[in-house]
Amino acid sequence: MSQAVLVINSGSSSVKFALIDPQKNLTHLSGMAESLGLSNPKLKWTYAGEKHQRILAEYAGHQQALTCLVTEILNHPDYPLPSIGCIGHRVVHGGEKFQSSVLINQAVIDQIRECVPLAPLHNPAHLLGIEAAIKAFPALPNVAVFDTAFHQTLPEEAYLYALPYALYQEQGVRRYGMHGTSHRFIASATARWLNQPIEQTNLISCHLGNGASLCAIRNGQSVDTSMGMTPLEGLVMGTRSGDIDPALVFYLHDQLGYNWDELNQLLTQKSGLLGLTESTSDFRPIEADRHKNPAFERAFQVCVHRLAKYIAGYASLMDGRLDAICFTGGIGENAAALRLAVCQRLSLLQIFPDPDRNLELVGGVSGSFSTSHSRTQLLVLPTDEEGMIAADAAALALTN
Repeated sequence: MSQAVLVINSGSSSVKFALIDPQKNLTHLSGMAESLGLSNPKLKWTYAGEKHQRILAEYAGHQQALTCLVTEILNHPDYPLPSIGCIGHRVVHGGEKFQSSVLINQAVIDQIRECVPLAPLHNPAHLLGIEAAIKAFPALPNVAVFDTAFHQTLPEEAYLYALPYALYQEQGVRRYGMHGTSHRFIASATARWLNQPIEQTNLISCHLGNGASLCAIRNGQSVDTSMGMTPLEGLVMGTRSGDIDPALVFYLHDQLGYNWDELNQLLTQKSGLLGLTESTSDFRPIEADRHKNPAFERAFQVCVHRLAKYIAGYASLMDGRLDAICFTGGIGENAAALRLAVCQRLSLLQIFPDPDRNLELVGGVSGSFSTSHSRTQLLVLPTDEEGMIAADAAALALTN
């Protein structure tokens, strides 16, 4: 049996994992350790279509979760799993240091740590996962796959802020973008769907989940994206505000007495859908109950407005030909009402959705929901970040 890649996506209180054979495009096992560091941590996994769960010790952390993964799941006597050849890690922010995936060594770990201020909710968790994996699998190579790498093709006019240029030259203050692994996958998947070379494909990729971003992809390359120097800029997200007037921060600090820690929490953990509804960051009840709940309707319409505005703006970057708008991510793949409402606002661009077909594209179903009169294909394509991470890791770390 060929060697597989263990893909790890480590969050602050969770570790998502999958054991993937990239050559066969086969996922042998997948799961998630959740509530790490809390009183009720657990490990859930799916093997051969069956779901399993293991309760971890109270307040167990990343290392305990990976130890359990190694000793009780990957070495389970009833699981004929392939041997693991390497480990691939999702890393949100690599700054300008990384334009592609890399083998992890101490220098790479140090550089990921230097980027912590750019992704304070993400990079520290990734470092925990990397360190835990090195301890659990000391003989295996580890590979970092960066969300920011795909956006290194952004032109200067897209990545520069209108700030003193020395801040960019000396401190790296610029727009970097995230979700690059997903956008890269969607670019390739869209080109395959349209049966044309990726180098000739123009699309807008809409990765919509608890974190959300758009990417303008021209001739297969990222030329603009909605997230900025950090994952806070851009669209309305689960708990993140997205775009705001920067002077609002001064107002909240000077007039309302917020300190800097409170401002950080407000914008990253208490805003977005949660802030607009004052009750939930989950888009599912918002979409389902918006006609009965004014707060949910308010959040829904703000999301639609922001999305339609970004998509229309990115259409101007396509040199007169926009082949497709593709929706992906947990919300993008399932929120049919959101997709329809957004696309109905794009008729000026001769974009016309088919409402009935749109309703059919949920639950991981791929397809097009544009009418024959639409100038641009409207697609729903499930993303596969884990598959992309496995492929990159195998290319760097596995020998034939």
